[in-house]
Amino acid sequence: MADVFSYESSEVDWCEDNYRHSQHVVEYFNTMSSFFFFVVSPIMLYLLHPYARERNLAVHLVWVMMIFVGVFSAYFHMTLSFMGQMLDELSILWVLAVGYAIWFPRRHFPSFIKERSTFAWLVLMITVVTTVSLFVKPVANAYALNCFGLHLLYSLGVEMKRCTDQKAVRLAKLSVALWVLAISCWISDRFACSFWQSLNFCYLHGIWHIVIVMAVAYGTTLIAYLDANYEIPYSLPGLQYWPCDKWALGLPHIVLKGTTKMNKRC
Repeated sequence: MADVFSYESSEVDWCEDNYRHSQHVVEYFNTMSSFFFFVVSPIMLYLLHPYARERNLAVHLVWVMMIFVGVFSAYFHMTLSFMGQMLDELSILWVLAVGYAIWFPRRHFPSFIKERSTFAWLVLMITVVTTVSLFVKPVANAYALNCFGLHLLYSLGVEMKRCTDQKAVRLAKLSVALWVLAISCWISDRFACSFWQSLNFCYLHGIWHIVIVMAVAYGTTLIAYLDANYEIPYSLPGLQYWPCDKWALGLPHIVLKGTTKMNKRC
């Protein structure tokens, strides 16, 4: 049992040279870049709080779980242990599960499901089964998890056909661009390692960490905005960027311009 915690007990080894900067850290840059999760997640928790308070405080679980993704990612790349790999991948799986349970549009629910709570239980059961199945062939887990990205892109495309807000359209384009850049870094690090080693640049997986956090920030804000328009239209949701709405890039968040739930009851 102790072997699963041992250094380099995982079958996965990324392109970065092992122990290059520290005898205690297997992949130094991949480990350090994981701390970007700790920078963005608290900011997003703060920025999305007005929306979460109005919609459902469970929304915060997504970014709380993203902090755990950062913790387990750092642990995995520091040790390349089997347990680190599994914790890293399972935390990503559960972030996806929470997102699906909270935000998956009601109109796309299976016909036998009428309530979101029932859909959430279905997602929970599927996630538990998937959690167990991830232990069957761990080396394939990352590829399976990335396939969820394709479904999310498809779902986003379907939803954006109904959207005429140009700020949301721009956010969608940025979200897709960031995801494409992130997945390109991941694939290139995995399958073109010898090429990058010849250039002495083996840091694409670390860059993936940074870009994917930004892609999640953009993507979840867009999904939350579409959800707010459908679930709490009285709040008149809008999109802004932090720290300055006039900047070309920043962290997107939702502003509520209408009445709140409390005022609506009055």
